[in-house]
Amino acid sequence: KADIPDYVHHIVGSCILAIGAAGILGNFLVMYAFYSNKKIRTPPNYLIMNLAVSDFLMSVSQCPVFFVTSLHKKWILGDKSCELYAFCGALFGITSMMTLLAISVDRYLVITKPLESIQWTSKKRTLQIITVVWMYSLLWSIAPLLGWSSYVPEGLMTSCTWDYATSSFANKSYTMMLCCFVFFIPLIIISVCYFLMFVAIRNTGRDVEKIGKHGRNNSSVQRQSLNNEWKLAKIASIVIIMFVLSWSPYTCVTLIAWAG
Repeated sequence: KADIPDYVHHIVGSCILAIGAAGILGNFLVMYAFYSNKKIRTPPNYLIMNLAVSDFLMSVSQCPVFFVTSLHKKWILGDKSCELYAFCGALFGITSMMTLLAISVDRYLVITKPLESIQWTSKKRTLQIITVVWMYSLLWSIAPLLGWSSYVPEGLMTSCTWDYATSSFANKSYTMMLCCFVFFIPLIIISVCYFLMFVAIRNTGRDVEKIGKHGRNNSSVQRQSLNNEWKLAKIASIVIIMFVLSWSPYTCVTLIAWAG
């Protein structure tokens, strides 16, 4: 075990606590706005709400515990608490990623196939998608509790996650499958969706300009509608970029450990 200076534990713990406090406050405000304003309870915003819930729970369940263990410079809460901590981190983290995937596909359908997307934008269908997201995340996060890999202390030994460092078939297979089906494949789908959205908006913009030149009155309405959809897509893209930037280093570390 490496000899880590006390100040490193304190700095890392304090940074995580600050990030967690911002996450708790920011996502709570999103949830409060959704609860208090009926006008914004649209199907696309249900996905945003689900993202806020998963991120809020991630901040609440991870950051305060990490801060306390950092002050003690080791995991002090026992094996069962380690498993519960890691399970919550996996469940809420995977849920966030899958929700971002659902948001990207939703924006893609609305922008590129507006007529066909009507059947996908109902409240009932959106709630079904959210349920699938949580069930998919639960399957991946519960697997280490059932013997496919395991949850153990990691890094500075002040937090817990799945065992990506021990070289065994169960650990290596879980790490690779998790990285593929929770990070890389969703990331590819998200990227393709946004590329196709960009192409569709560029082409539609040209068509709207042509309509405007011919003096049709509805061109300004079409342009405004397109701008509104694109604003939502841009907001979602910023969130996705930040999520990818946050999790890419972690994914790289697990793959380096997977390679020995």
